[in-house]
Amino acid sequence: MSHLITARRPSPRAKFALLMLGSLAGVLGLGAASAAAPDSDVPSVVVKFSASSLATDAGVNELYHRITVAAKQVCPVVPMEDLRSLRLAKQCRAQAVARAIQQIDNPRLAALHASRSKNG
Repeated sequence: MSHLITARRPSPRAKFALLMLGSLAGVLGLGAASAAAPDSDVPSVVVKFSASSLATDAGVNELYHRITVAAKQVCPVVPMEDLRSLRLAKQCRAQAVARAIQQIDNPRLAALHASRSKNG
């Protein structure tokens, strides 16, 4: 059985995980008026997984990798010379990954995220 987890209503019986991965830098660049825009205006990527994949270390590692790749897709890519934008892009990715991990609500995935985010 698979799961669908949305930013609004997590559903344990749905089929896929929908991870709303918003772009912090994009929201900051558009200003406060845009920050109140509906979720449909926020960039997102769907990451599919099955509940059984969360039962193994390999499955958890693979899902975590796919979540981090999705975060890179929705957060801005900036030149290395622009340190402020680079910092904002890193914050965007970190927040997007953290939101996805929270939505999935799996102890093994949360522990992996805590370990990886602590180590950089």
